[in-house]
Amino acid sequence: MTGSTDVVVLGGGYAGVMAANHLRVRDDVRVTLINPRPSFVERIRLHQLVTGSDDAVVDYESLLGAGVRLLVDAATAIDPARRRVALASGDTVGYDYLVYAVGSRGAAPVVPGVAEFAHSVTEFEDAQRLRAVVDAAPRTAPLTVVGGGPTGIETAAELAEAGRRVTLVCGEVLGPYLSPAGRRSVARRLARLGVTVLDGPGTRATAVRRDAVVLAEGRELPSAVTVWTAGFGVPDLAARSGLSTDATGRLLTDETLTSVDDARIVAAGDAAAPSGVPPRMSCQAAMPLGAQAANTVLSRIAGTEPREISLGFVGQCVSLGRRAATIQPARTDDSARPMFIGGRAAAAIKEAVCRSTVWGLAREARKPGSYVWLKGGGRRRALAKAEAGAGAGVA
Repeated sequence: MTGSTDVVVLGGGYAGVMAANHLRVRDDVRVTLINPRPSFVERIRLHQLVTGSDDAVVDYESLLGAGVRLLVDAATAIDPARRRVALASGDTVGYDYLVYAVGSRGAAPVVPGVAEFAHSVTEFEDAQRLRAVVDAAPRTAPLTVVGGGPTGIETAAELAEAGRRVTLVCGEVLGPYLSPAGRRSVARRLARLGVTVLDGPGTRATAVRRDAVVLAEGRELPSAVTVWTAGFGVPDLAARSGLSTDATGRLLTDETLTSVDDARIVAAGDAAAPSGVPPRMSCQAAMPLGAQAANTVLSRIAGTEPREISLGFVGQCVSLGRRAATIQPARTDDSARPMFIGGRAAAAIKEAVCRSTVWGLAREARKPGSYVWLKGGGRRRALAKAEAGAGAGVA
């Protein structure tokens, strides 16, 4: 290929920004980043936006490298045959290669009443609306957070620390990723904050009403504001564009993050499903996948064989308000270790992690190719396990 190569990156989150900046290791690549918002959203701080302890946004000027064109618009369709992206504005953008990094969002509501009466915290606009609703509610009004994962835990803790009456409905287990010791640490801190934690199968939310949450066991919890954090999904852009996806809607790729349908399309972040076995949705995975997606594009431009992904995890950080947290260390294959770090030390670590993600993106903008990530993770074992499971299911 001669002359400049046009690469379009869809999505300006952790994966998309990393990919856009990393592509600049070649000076003959023209990068366009398409994102519906004019600012970068620190998604891992959206629970702080709800209580006003952080605005959860960073100016793209400080995160995008020189030469990266930011186009504030939303992609509505991808035409692989013509290599063009249709935009909500009515314009289209052509590409030589496309990086699909549209991220994730709250899962489509299936429980009755969720769409009508519950609030989300998975998108910037959702968190803004929730903040206004919480601010308008009386200080003594009962608030219910549904979902026992990190988003639910962090939101419940943040609201409780702000003086709100909060019930956390786990449905099953509090912090399912955590080790038993880590789970106990989270439970103790939530208790100190005054959060009522309901866990076990009987606490699955079966309906949401204007002023209540109904549980599987038949109990009805009064709730002036209900926050729904149970489950994540992805935008349906790939499926609507006729590209192969997994059951959740992630773009199906091979182990180099290349679409199984089109070698010109590469995926990264939460919306990618390499070999149908995606890593856990997290910025911990998104940034390395963004860099590796860029490397795949760069390899194809250079005419070399792209490398398979290599990604190791270090654990999970869960904020418990501004003065405490629980850090759950993990093996590189993303399985929790039987230990934890808690309290103020963990809060300091969590804050450092949040800051380091933005710092890492900004550094890659200044010096393309400088980003490094933990390798390994037992990817081949995960694929073998998934294949064995699929075989057992067929049998």
